[in-house]
Amino acid sequence: MIPETMKAVVAHAAGDYRFENVPVPRPKEGEILIKVEACGVCAGDVKAEHGASRFWGGDGTPPYIKAPVIPGHEFLGFIVEMGPNVKGDFTIGDRVISEQIVPCWECRFCKTGRHWMCEKHDVYGFQNNVNGGMAEYMVFPKEALVYKVPREIPMEKAILIEPFACSKHAVDRGNIGNEDVVVLSGAGTLGLGMVGAIALKNPKTLVVLDMKDDRLELAKKFGADIVLNPSKVDVIKKIKDLTDGYGCDVYIEATGHPSSVQQGLEAIRKMGTFVEFSVFGELTTVDWSIISDTKELDLFGAHLSPFCYESVIEWIANGKLPTEGVVTHKLPLEDYKKAFELAGKGEGSLKVVLVP
Repeated sequence: MIPETMKAVVAHAAGDYRFENVPVPRPKEGEILIKVEACGVCAGDVKAEHGASRFWGGDGTPPYIKAPVIPGHEFLGFIVEMGPNVKGDFTIGDRVISEQIVPCWECRFCKTGRHWMCEKHDVYGFQNNVNGGMAEYMVFPKEALVYKVPREIPMEKAILIEPFACSKHAVDRGNIGNEDVVVLSGAGTLGLGMVGAIALKNPKTLVVLDMKDDRLELAKKFGADIVLNPSKVDVIKKIKDLTDGYGCDVYIEATGHPSSVQQGLEAIRKMGTFVEFSVFGELTTVDWSIISDTKELDLFGAHLSPFCYESVIEWIANGKLPTEGVVTHKLPLEDYKKAFELAGKGEGSLKVVLVP
């Protein structure tokens, strides 16, 4: 029996997130209703709750969030109801996940095979026509990209499909070869997913940077060759020494901190590849002449996780992507404030998961 109301976290404004009882959505034509199994708290969720202009507008940026909205784009669950004419081979009881973006399929990008850059750009948990997974139930619209998740994958591993799919896309953007020295800055959840994905590329050397030694230890277990803490060593000098003074071939920025961007521009060799993944909570200023006149860098952004879900589901299931130790906290939905605090501080915590 599907109830009339459900528990949910609802974002009303920056800093105004509430635990409420709201109506359970019901699926219309082509739509799927799931009972949420779990929902991860992303760094982007924390920055949104703190009022980052990237989400709520300001500093010349228009607002992206359409409130009131149920947050959460890292989720999975079980199908409990379907509207008529659902596309795909789905049945009641299937364990499923949806890509975090719900494409319009009508804009220039969607029509040319680039759905992750959809101009309308509805991402679960940020617009109230695509409410997210911090609730007991949620709907996948008819436009959604939906995948089955094997039941034998433990929740603590399956909840990493969305962030690790983003990790894979960022790594793919780096065009890493097996003779490259790769530096990854940031060993949070997404960074650790990148460690596993980079290791599958078999680079010459993988160096991982982070300010937290416990995360560096996990990065080492996941496949890093060298781990460095920028608060304890001169990482630019170490990278230059490692590469005969040239600098790394590929630098992937996954911290969302301005200092990591400047660090990368100094650590990378001429004509190297710089991949920027993060969402920043503040404007970032660097000397752009390094990118152009000094080093002639290839600069790539990485957004979401196109064409990555099926591979990541398979690799998490068979162990090619390590996951052990990434989920550190599981909390009930009503403890969302504590979950956001834990995820934001990152002290002794990595992936924090809400369980309805």
